[in-house]
Amino acid sequence: MNSNKNNKDEEFDDIFDVVDDALDTLEYTDEELNRYFLSGHLPSIVSEEEEEEITDNDVVIVETMQQEKKEEEEEEEEQDVVLSQKFSQLSTHTEDEQKSDATLKRRRSSVASSSPDVHIKKTKTIIDDDDELGDDSTVEPNQIPTYLLMTNREFIHMAQTITKAISSIHINDIQQLAILMHQIATVQIDRYMMKVYLHSVQGTLKEPNYTPIEINRSVWPIQVQSLMLTHHKSTTSMEIHTEEEQTTCEQLLHQHLQDMKEKIQDYEQQLNVKKQTLNDFTSNAEEMIQSYVQMYGIKQLKRKRDLKVALINYHYDSELLKRQYLHEQPNQYQIEIAKTISDTKRELEKARRELLELKYRVFYNKPSPSLDSIQVSIPKVDDNNDQRSIDKYKKIIHRNKLDVMATKILEAETKFYQCSTIFDNELSTMWRNHRELVKNKGMPTKLTDIVDQRLKIMSDRWRDIYIYRIQCFSLTSYYNDIDPMLERIGFSSSLIIDTSHQLIPEQLKLLSRGPKHVPPCQLSISSLNQSTDDIIKKQYASLKHQLNNVFSKYHVNIALSMEIQQKINDTFTNLFSIPIPSNIQQRGLHEKHLVQSIRFAFNKQNMILRRTADNKNTFYLGNRKEFEAKAKDYLMRSHDYTVFLTKYKCSELKEMIESMNELLMRLKTNKSITDNVYHRLLIDASKVKLPYLYFLPDVSKDNEISMMPIITSESSATWKIGKYLNDLLRPFVNKILQPTTFRDEPDFIQKLHQYVHIDKRLRATTLFCTLQISNYYALDLHQRMIDTVGCFLQDNLLSNKLEQLTIQTIKNLLHIYLYYNIFYYKNQIYKMAKGSPTTMALSETLSTIYLFVWESRITKELRSKNELFGRYKDQIFFTWNNSNEKELCRFLQTLQDKDSPIQFQQRIASTVRFLNVHIDNLKGELSTRIYHQAMMQKYSLPYVVGHSKQAHSDWFRSALIRAVCCSSSVDNFHLERVTLELTCLTNGYSLQFVETQVEHFFGYFHAHEMRYSKDPTMYDTFRKNWFSYMTMQYELTDKLHQFNDKGQLIQLNYRYEHGPRCEFNEQFHRLWSHYFHQHPTLSKEKTKALLTTKQQHSLNTLLAEEKPTNLIQ
Repeated sequence: MNSNKNNKDEEFDDIFDVVDDALDTLEYTDEELNRYFLSGHLPSIVSEEEEEEITDNDVVIVETMQQEKKEEEEEEEEQDVVLSQKFSQLSTHTEDEQKSDATLKRRRSSVASSSPDVHIKKTKTIIDDDDELGDDSTVEPNQIPTYLLMTNREFIHMAQTITKAISSIHINDIQQLAILMHQIATVQIDRYMMKVYLHSVQGTLKEPNYTPIEINRSVWPIQVQSLMLTHHKSTTSMEIHTEEEQTTCEQLLHQHLQDMKEKIQDYEQQLNVKKQTLNDFTSNAEEMIQSYVQMYGIKQLKRKRDLKVALINYHYDSELLKRQYLHEQPNQYQIEIAKTISDTKRELEKARRELLELKYRVFYNKPSPSLDSIQVSIPKVDDNNDQRSIDKYKKIIHRNKLDVMATKILEAETKFYQCSTIFDNELSTMWRNHRELVKNKGMPTKLTDIVDQRLKIMSDRWRDIYIYRIQCFSLTSYYNDIDPMLERIGFSSSLIIDTSHQLIPEQLKLLSRGPKHVPPCQLSISSLNQSTDDIIKKQYASLKHQLNNVFSKYHVNIALSMEIQQKINDTFTNLFSIPIPSNIQQRGLHEKHLVQSIRFAFNKQNMILRRTADNKNTFYLGNRKEFEAKAKDYLMRSHDYTVFLTKYKCSELKEMIESMNELLMRLKTNKSITDNVYHRLLIDASKVKLPYLYFLPDVSKDNEISMMPIITSESSATWKIGKYLNDLLRPFVNKILQPTTFRDEPDFIQKLHQYVHIDKRLRATTLFCTLQISNYYALDLHQRMIDTVGCFLQDNLLSNKLEQLTIQTIKNLLHIYLYYNIFYYKNQIYKMAKGSPTTMALSETLSTIYLFVWESRITKELRSKNELFGRYKDQIFFTWNNSNEKELCRFLQTLQDKDSPIQFQQRIASTVRFLNVHIDNLKGELSTRIYHQAMMQKYSLPYVVGHSKQAHSDWFRSALIRAVCCSSSVDNFHLERVTLELTCLTNGYSLQFVETQVEHFFGYFHAHEMRYSKDPTMYDTFRKNWFSYMTMQYELTDKLHQFNDKGQLIQLNYRYEHGPRCEFNEQFHRLWSHYFHQHPTLSKEKTKALLTTKQQHSLNTLLAEEKPTNLIQ
């Protein structure tokens, strides 16, 4: 029996949050935050990352199934034990506990102080404002603490560990020993507090500062006053007491100290007697019990004690300052203004705390008990009690609770803003009266110094209470004293469950973090036996390889390239050669074991995990057999694919590649393409990877899960041709389509504003129409698609050439591309009959061309009427003033005749939804706001490509801009802003992450007051500023596209795990600029260098298993 096994040197919260790296000191600086606003942004294809992640085999976090099975079998005897709280993880050393407490306090303190402009609600289970110390006793002699009950999993696990090693000891004996240890520790804590009370009463709590005045230093804490009244030793709670009362009080406190000392001795004697009756009891077993009691019981009591001591000190200092103030003989005004400022400061700090605590409740997934009424009031979806219905019921609860929290936060913001305004006004009034020499309203320096000191004490006091309350949220036992019988549904909901399962809460909690969650320290854990230098080399390897390629391509001389590489390598090594904090490493090990246990459970219970097709950071958990049956049914009913080979034949695939190369050779021989283009497109069979098909669940419809096919494309036989054609066509196509294309929601709203406010075209009878194209990526047969592209080019080119290629050559290359797209699924090879893989950018370019030709029938009708028309990918919007709804429906019906391959759903009304915007024509007045579909996950993050935290940071800022541009009213804007904040918090991003970005968003145009203001005029100005900014950002994005189109965009990345990422990026760009500022091809005027980070494997890569295990290569 080893009590020290897997001790945690540092404590970590089992909430799987996104870590704010303390070493990345530049992450939240203005310069770093401004990078997003001052840069263009290229779109990314979500599925591009799948293949890249899976083929990265440098780090193996998931071990073989044989190892997993062995580990699982060893744990099956105690399946009821929660993984995160195995006793083997407990620390047995007091020093470790003190270190852990200090670490957690440091972490909470840094978070708490990250948002100085905002603070929370009364919960009787933890310390409150005026009555926070009302119940001083921690001893409950007739009640067994919750953590020592026979129903407690952790206690049972600890006790069984001992009884297995010492069979003569019964679990009841262990419970009695633990209760005695608990009682000794709690009385020791109470005795410590009694000593603090005595020092305060005696006036010796702190060393007196040198002051020329003498004041009474004896302060009776409220607990002492209550004690005196209880024992009928005092009949008053006045601040000044007689000498007799003072003597009586000290005698009473001394008597309590003696009684507590005797009680401790009595419990210690009982403990020794009990140990002596257990013949085989060992010091090791005693240490395990003591460690358990300290970890699960006493640690939190000590935290509460420390807070009580701090509050008594604050009260003591404040009271002495009050006495000093009165000793200066202030006039009535000076007394009243000091009280008013103190009172308003107190209300401000309470409002600040209430606001922040609401947000932390979301972060820690600890809804207020007041929200239980939502859970009780909403009936179950149906009586079937199947998993899908249960999950749907929980999702309704999730969303409703977060909606209520959003409203509560808005109310708390209003209260905080009001309290802040009142306090600022009172303080400024005091100073104005003083400066203007108003009679009897001056404030001597001595008085203002005392006021300032008391205000600081008040801020520190509330800060400490706030930190303590937030620490309580991280406790698993937080709800035990509220309603232990209620299965409380929290806020987190990024997991859709569609099958019965036996996963434990800890596993579900990890899966709820979504497919882009990255378990920490994967590289370090897999390299435990390697030196720091070896790990750094692994992290730097990809960047080193990329730089060598760049220097070779741009003919940088060898000596210079070696010098630059050395400088960058030295910088990388110096910055990242730092140890990972042990608490983060322990968390990484914990998540690794959880991932292994989840994989084993999936195989054992025949379950399948997939990210959802809506590109949200949400997992779908289903039955594998049912999921694959739906996929098979989809393939059988689809006309987009045909079987190419029923059995894999390597020779036939090689023949296909040879046929493609032969067609390229013909084009070269005919001078249709140059030698350079030929060699660029030539297919190397040894480097070709056969694409494979997998399915994502579409959960957008109520009570129905449909399939969305995804075909991988990178390194396929058609990859080079597809990329070449897209690079050729896209810039030209975008230029032609720009007038009728919406870039995004802000661009759409700007053009709608032009139609309404500049062109004055909106009338009370104006209708809005939206069309949703349902077969966007498979619009028509290949030959018709090729012919349509040819017609488009003929109509829009001045000659028959696009750059160096004729229209016919482009059609010939399109023929090779479209007719040779094949993929692998379930032992068969298929060919695409319509469209091409959605993972290739060319697919969207071709669909865009095809729809442009088709939609010309609509634009021709609208152009003469000055109506607004535009399209974003597969969605079309236009206005209609020409006639009534019926005539418009007849017109649209002509577009959907029998021969038309375009399939679409239409909506015509004065109120429609387009993109993510709700648009209303209110009798000629335009109203817009952000729209959230009922079946979509309102509080889910997007599924992103690249470094998750950086990508979600960019998304958050773009979503804030979208919110202000799309919300015509200030109230709708603030509601959407809070919704976005809660989205980040409920998905594990810290309050520092959220507050820093939001504050910077408002500060970018120096509109900090807009954070809480609801002034419509101020909001209109703020909104106009962001519309102007978006125009500038579109220009920056266009420039970035131009760099990319000309092959002048250099994209570099390195593997990142921990450390000062932003500092390295800054130094890298500084070195790059230093060496290449006058280079003929690598200067910033000629090329653009982008440096990004690449994380380790996400949960999607580790658990989804989208890649077939028997894939043919």
